[in-house]
Amino acid sequence: MLKKHSIESQPYIGIFSVSSEEITVVSYKDEPVFAEAMETEVINTTIGGTRLVGALSVVNSNGMLVADITDEREIDPLTEYVEVTLLPEKHNALGNNILVNDKGALINPNLSKETEDIVAERLDVDVKRGTIAGLKMVGSLAVVTNKGLLCHPHVKDEEQKLMKELFGVPVTKTTANHGSGWIGTCMIANTKGAVVGDVTTPIEMGRIEDGLGYLE
Repeated sequence: MLKKHSIESQPYIGIFSVSSEEITVVSYKDEPVFAEAMETEVINTTIGGTRLVGALSVVNSNGMLVADITDEREIDPLTEYVEVTLLPEKHNALGNNILVNDKGALINPNLSKETEDIVAERLDVDVKRGTIAGLKMVGSLAVVTNKGLLCHPHVKDEEQKLMKELFGVPVTKTTANHGSGWIGTCMIANTKGAVVGDVTTPIEMGRIEDGLGYLE
């Protein structure tokens, strides 16, 4: 199910929340919207004392990585559902710099080798360094599930080919939130559904549903 929503009047759903096939983590108490769309357990917590859950963490079916500014009280609500690893990376906006599904991860080329190894081990995925539309903040520029990938419309052919092979899903160029190519900041998704910013247009909604395989 695809639902439009805002958080505190902000349409940047992907900054404030993150989702896998099993859980959705959101920093605001919006359980009904997220539970209905994502069909997951919904967990409320903060990361590093902020509400920027989506910007500071990544998750797939095998684990969750969070910025190492996160404290134990914030992690406790998560550990019942997922194995959580604090990642000591100076580029600590992990959600902006890592794009992951259950098969692969594309990471910002500037991330450390230690981070690359931790992503591979804890999320149990193949890892490649790369860009989208020539930009390094790959987690902000795309959303990927185990069925499809949506990315910035200026993605280059070689970038698109790499992502298709790495993630094992078709790649669709689109925008969200009325023309934004920063797809990862605008929405979250899994194979069952998505929550996208409430200014997303009907044409964008159609591309999102098609690209993520919801129309099959």
